[in-house]
Amino acid sequence: MESTSREDEGPNQEESLEAVLHERDEYQRNWQRALADYQNLRRRLSTDVEDAVKRGKQSLITDLLLVLDSLDMALSAPATTSEASSLRKGVELTRQQLWSALQRDGVTEMASSGPFDSAWHEAVARVETKDVQDGHIFDVLRKGYAWNGTVLRPAQVRVAARPSSSKAGSKG
Repeated sequence: MESTSREDEGPNQEESLEAVLHERDEYQRNWQRALADYQNLRRRLSTDVEDAVKRGKQSLITDLLLVLDSLDMALSAPATTSEASSLRKGVELTRQQLWSALQRDGVTEMASSGPFDSAWHEAVARVETKDVQDGHIFDVLRKGYAWNGTVLRPAQVRVAARPSSSKAGSKG
């Protein structure tokens, strides 16, 4: 009888072993899924934090560009007295320090000449002239800046156009 009881236990043990192995495999698949989800979450959170920092930094840099504009306007005023000249030197130094800090962070000034590019420039007016090639920047009204290859503020420019051939209307 001992031999028959062992034979009866054989299939049960195999089924039990298969069930345990199946359960182990299921736990392992669930663990791998959970690990992948966790890694994806970490990657997504890291990206979200980087994006938030970048947006905050971009906002600060944009505000600092307005300060740079104000310093440029102050420097465009004539310095007629010795006090004004001393003040001008201080403003120049401040502007230079601010610009150096912005450059270290990846800010670049856009080209003030060459062909007009709507991705980098904002056309404010067209100027008929023979001095500058058609479709090229005639002059810059407000400087434009890029940050790590991204436009922070497009340059406001006037674009050269060919002079019209007839200024007077034809009589008919």
